[in-house]
Amino acid sequence: MIWRDTSVLVTGAGGFIGSHLVERLVELGARVRALVHYNAQGSWGWLDHSPQRDKIEIFLGDLTDRDLVYQAAKNVQIIFHLGALIAIPYSYQAPISYVRTNIEGTLNVLLAARDLKITRLIHTSTSEVYGTARYVPIDENHPLQGQSPYSATKIAADKLAEAFFCSYGVPVVTVRPFNTYGPRQSTRAVVPTIITQCLTRDTIYLGHLHPTRDLNYVSDTVEGILRAAAADNVVGETINLGSGREISIGDLASLIARLIGKQVHIVCDEQRFRPNLSEVHRLVADNSKAKRLLAWEPKVSLEEGLRHTINWVRQHLRRYRLDCYAI
Repeated sequence: MIWRDTSVLVTGAGGFIGSHLVERLVELGARVRALVHYNAQGSWGWLDHSPQRDKIEIFLGDLTDRDLVYQAAKNVQIIFHLGALIAIPYSYQAPISYVRTNIEGTLNVLLAARDLKITRLIHTSTSEVYGTARYVPIDENHPLQGQSPYSATKIAADKLAEAFFCSYGVPVVTVRPFNTYGPRQSTRAVVPTIITQCLTRDTIYLGHLHPTRDLNYVSDTVEGILRAAAADNVVGETINLGSGREISIGDLASLIARLIGKQVHIVCDEQRFRPNLSEVHRLVADNSKAKRLLAWEPKVSLEEGLRHTINWVRQHLRRYRLDCYAI
């Protein structure tokens, strides 16, 4: 019952994970304000199509506008900060945009949380901040390595969150999801990239096939975020949300093709390669801290989650641009 009538703000609410989190909070009885990036079309992102849209207070704006973020955060108890620029390939082309959104935007959220006495702020990090694993499984003490402009800006955002906890007592918890996948994800991520190609062609174009990732279904990530907001004795902590299972991109493509029931030819496409020193070769989580502090671990197996995602993508293929590489 913690969520009944609790007022919350979700940044990045129109996006993949954010929209799922918003809907879950509404289901749990929270009063949800959704900060959605302003655009000329007036789109609310995935919340345009949400069955819960009439129960959500939409706040249009931009994280880089400090005054607007302050207004969005007024009169709420808990902030879930998911808003960010996330695509790694695009961060090579537009690093300044990533600094403004991921660093300055996070600073604006932290300032609002400090000044408005928010009772808890959930700051969303990413496993990309670890870079290529120096040891496995990766725990929260693993060194942070900025191997792309995206990951560097997320490291900076994480450190700002840490600084605001230490300096001002802002009640922040940093959650660090490993690769989340599921319905609504764009082809800027590897799982929908593989699925859309498998459903529409016989040749699959990917980057390097050897890197491994720890994949987590979106409902599990959402549950971890919610538990971090509700748990006792976690303020100031950073907590991995991952499965502890790794799979290579090549094996993932083969698994998805098998689940779809299709024979495919996999091609390494050089335009999809990261710069050599920027490639993250291995990611796999140590989730023991999440188990201990949040009583959390994933419930959805990779195979089950992929089946759900394949079925959703098959029904929504028209939403994807199938003839281009999305960066």
